[in-house]
Amino acid sequence: MFPKTRMRRNRLTEGRRRLTCRITLTTDDLILPLFLVEGNGRKESIESMPGVCRISVDLLEKELEGLKIPAVLLFAVPETCKKDNKGEAALDSAGIVPPAIRQIKQIKPELVVITDVCLCSYTTHGHCGIIDEKGRIDNDASVGILAAIAKVHAQAGADIVAPSAMMDGQVKAIRDCLDKNGFIDTAIMSYAAKFASSFYGPFRDAAKSTPEFGDRKSYQLPPVNRREAIRDALLDEAEGADWLMVKPGLPYMDILNDLRQRTLLPIAAYHVSGEYIMIKHAAKAGSIDEKDVVIESMTALKRAGADAIITYYARELSEWLCR
Repeated sequence: MFPKTRMRRNRLTEGRRRLTCRITLTTDDLILPLFLVEGNGRKESIESMPGVCRISVDLLEKELEGLKIPAVLLFAVPETCKKDNKGEAALDSAGIVPPAIRQIKQIKPELVVITDVCLCSYTTHGHCGIIDEKGRIDNDASVGILAAIAKVHAQAGADIVAPSAMMDGQVKAIRDCLDKNGFIDTAIMSYAAKFASSFYGPFRDAAKSTPEFGDRKSYQLPPVNRREAIRDALLDEAEGADWLMVKPGLPYMDILNDLRQRTLLPIAAYHVSGEYIMIKHAAKAGSIDEKDVVIESMTALKRAGADAIITYYARELSEWLCR
């Protein structure tokens, strides 16, 4: 027999459930990734990611109309002819990302603009850093250009720069560069625990950034190394990161929770493209209720320790949560 004082779950009213709720998912938790292309009037559906498009900068006003979330994360998708071995097109202040930042700040100045800082979309080889003559990543040369890209984004008005290349020392180099050039208020959201995951496939199609040779396992984290992920994240914190990120999200909630216990910095979880399309395909097959599964998944990420969630579902979620 249970003691009479025990609160039985089946006797909780809706009001009492709300009073005891410890995790609440809101629109303020969401960050929407956007894929940007050159030119005008371009809106291209991404076949591998239903519901997601690449758009040109001139369409941003329409794209952001009615958006109820606090932040966006920008990814550039340059034309092949603009790419080279070192990704130097990423430094062009008239390229894709800087004009997009300026446009967003004119349209919605209150919207937090986060920019991805990496080389993979700008290099002919598709790797996140510069390749030396032996076909290996040149970490130190890569760190220098990543810092320069962050400065270009800060000059255009980015609120947060997000280095995703997983180069050693990239956070310190970016922080030093930003501070030296007067951008002391530009924050850094480090992809601190970014794993060499099989869940990125659709993103690489969307960003046209699949490596021409090899893979990214030499600089992204091995999925089996839990302690290494925490060590790398805490190194980024020591180097001056303002935010830490765990990527992917749901398959790495143990890492997210471990990191939450070790840092007071805010943490973002990236609900990546592979996670997104699995839900989309299952919903299309009629196997699950899409809305319920998405809300449950995002709530789980918050419960594990995320302060913000980067997700391709951000727009739909904001509508569902506001109803």
